[in-house]
Amino acid sequence: MKRFLGAVLLVFAASTLAFAQADLQPAAIVKLIKTEPITVKQLKAEIAKIEEQSKRTLSAAERRKVLDLLIDAKLVMQAAERDKLAVSDNEVNQQLTPQIDQLKAAMKARLGREANAKEIDDAVKAETGYDLADFRVQMKQQLTYQKYLTTKKRSAFEAIKPPTEAEISSTYDLYKPNFVRPDTVRLSMIFVPRGEGADGYKKARELADKLYAEIGGNGSKFDEVSLRSQMPNSGFQADSSSYLEKSAKAQSLVGPDFMGAVFSLKVGEVSAVLENPKGFQIVKVTETYAQKTLELSDPYRLGSRGTVREYIGQMLFQQTQQKVIEAATAELVKELRAGNSFQVFEKNLNW
Repeated sequence: MKRFLGAVLLVFAASTLAFAQADLQPAAIVKLIKTEPITVKQLKAEIAKIEEQSKRTLSAAERRKVLDLLIDAKLVMQAAERDKLAVSDNEVNQQLTPQIDQLKAAMKARLGREANAKEIDDAVKAETGYDLADFRVQMKQQLTYQKYLTTKKRSAFEAIKPPTEAEISSTYDLYKPNFVRPDTVRLSMIFVPRGEGADGYKKARELADKLYAEIGGNGSKFDEVSLRSQMPNSGFQADSSSYLEKSAKAQSLVGPDFMGAVFSLKVGEVSAVLENPKGFQIVKVTETYAQKTLELSDPYRLGSRGTVREYIGQMLFQQTQQKVIEAATAELVKELRAGNSFQVFEKNLNW
């Protein structure tokens, strides 16, 4: 029996070692200015990230496309190194910091406190597939790719022209049914986040009830109480620039009870304490807007300065820009792939 178990363990160890060695085999080698492998393990990891995010298994053709993209990325990175074009840490921070700050703010609103480093790292990984350190590396590579592309194909990007007024008008006429703003209200809101467990719920409820009693349905008093949210350890938050549309999409986010309570209020009226899974709210309606088909000169979204005209113009410009990016990328990759700049090991892709 011992000999049999020993033989089984030996076979298992040998097969595990062979599997590990197979994963370390190159799927491809990039050699524009230096030899840099893309291992089977790296390719599998990238495919796994994409499959996890897309919730489906990639086909053989799609897997090969992933390998092509990895090759192209390394070719561009080596070309950038060859041409001494680099992205600084400061440039990375300018792109990354606002994203992380926005994530922290969203997590604070959800948790009712500042998120710790592990929670932030886990949130970044859940959203991107990378922990924060690896995400920074990926962003630096992406920025380098973009910088190299726009530098080498500058003439193509400089040739992009903004859309004409005629193009904007014809697009507006075509999509006019989509530019309808439903009945909308502007809200001032006091929010008391609930803490952990029954005790956290009880404390949040008591504070919400106390604030509501102090306000007493008085709109002016509501504003005074809202200002106190800025005081340290106030225990609640306030916002005076939220807009709520009367639509199925909005209701799916806020719930039918909240939607019904808000749209039953007149301007200046204050709601009762409203409860949701995250905490308690007291709301005052400050403005109402009837359903309207937006004109080109109207704000595309209430609370923002951008008009429908500007929105359409930006959309058309981005569509043109995307076509230029795709064409410039294809041209650049074709140039870098010329000659003996990479090698694919087909025998190592049969898994």
